[in-house]
Amino acid sequence: MPDAPVLGAKATKKVKLDESIFTAHFNEALVHQSVRAEQAARRRGTAATKTRGMVSGGGAKPWRQKGTGRARAGSNRSPIWTGGGVVFGPQPRSYTFKVNRKEQRAALRSALSLHAERGSLAVLDTSVFSTPKTKQAFDLLDDWDSSARPPSSTLVVLAAEDANAALSFRNLKGVAVLTHENVGVADLLGAATLVISRPALDALSARAAGSTTTAAEEAKA
Repeated sequence: MPDAPVLGAKATKKVKLDESIFTAHFNEALVHQSVRAEQAARRRGTAATKTRGMVSGGGAKPWRQKGTGRARAGSNRSPIWTGGGVVFGPQPRSYTFKVNRKEQRAALRSALSLHAERGSLAVLDTSVFSTPKTKQAFDLLDDWDSSARPPSSTLVVLAAEDANAALSFRNLKGVAVLTHENVGVADLLGAATLVISRPALDALSARAAGSTTTAAEEAKA
């Protein structure tokens, strides 16, 4: 059964990880599709050009049809004129495309399993952050693994209630802090190391499994 070290615990401690989530086969095709979908959804799609119907001018024919020796011209808004409209230019659009939920979950399991296999996953005990303290956050990463120190890319995934931990990690160079609701496959694959709080771990595991309730919620029930 895969496990991950706990950062912040007084004694050496490890958390057992769900085999169905963290030992999944890496499905390259689904991961690629999910990353493309996430990156496409982040595009603003606001690029736009003016067509000949949008640019100013064109009220009168520039010169008469015959007798000038010049080519015929009906409007100075023509695309072949300087200052004229643009033909087939970009217009505002959405770049999003659909990825089935089962495929999204499989891609998420692949990304999480990759970190578990590499040993680049650690669970954060957020109770050690009674107040925000950046030096304490740096020391935790330093004690875990020298490769996790800035400027190496580290992703810290937290729950909404882990505010003190978020404030402690957010100013470290090379460290990105996200809530578990906003984490995608692209974020997980783009990080060399992954640090995740226990509530966020339960939430991500539930999301990857397709469950609507986390282990913490089940315990409270």
